[in-house]
Formats: sequence, C-alpha cells, structure tokens
Amino acid sequence: MSGNEIGEFIGALLILTGGIASVISVFGLIRLPDVYTRSHAATKSSTLAVLLTLSGTFLYFWFHEQFISVRVLLGIVFVFLTAPVAGHLIIRAAYRSKVKLADISVADELYEVLHKEKDEKEKKEGAGK
Repeated sequence: MSGNEIGEFIGALLILTGGIASVISVFGLIRLPDVYTRSHAATKSSTLAVLLTLSGTFLYFWFHEQFISVRVLLGIVFVFLTAPVAGHLIIRAAYRSKVKLADISVADELYEVLHKEKDEKEKKEGAGK
C-alpha cells in the first residue's frame, strides 16, 4: 500500500466518521427534552461532523489529486469559529426570552448571576438619583 492510498483511506474514514457523527446529532435533536440540550447536541456534534467531513475531504484531495484546497481549509476554520458562537447566542436568546428548562433539569445556575447583576444595576441607578 502506497502513501497515497493510505492518505485516501484516512480521508475516506474521516468522511465516514463525520457522517456517523451527523446521524448521532440527529438522535440528540429528536431525543433531548428542551431547547437548551437540543441546541447543545446540534452545535457540538454537528460541528464535529462537519469538521471531520471537511478534514477528510481535504486529505482525500491532497493525496488523490495532489491538490491543496484553500476553500476547504477556510471552511474548516469558519465552521470551527462560527458554529459554537451561533449555538451559544441561540441558547442565550432562548434563556433571555424565558424559555423554560426541562422538568428533569436540576439547577439553573445562570438565574442567580443574572439577577445579581440586575439588582446591582438597579442599586447604582437608585443611588445616582
């Protein structure tokens, strides 16, 4: 087996692994109880799936065609940077819109932090009058 065949095999294996991770993220979207856990499943595992697929694509073209695709590399970088940030902002917007947690949730640790900031802000505004 030559080095090119091994590289193509690794690329194909990464693409297959990315497909499997994508299917796992779909199960998370279907099975999890609320918007927070669903968004977590969608963001984390789909980001991993896309990164694995794009990495496999990059390696396959590199070894098979001896072609280094800058577009694929940029895709990897942009997905790695933007997907977690977008997931965080969606969850933050849902929380601030007062979307309820699932019944099985144990604690809401952000509640105390946000209300402490709100109380401090009101005290400062009240002291300034």
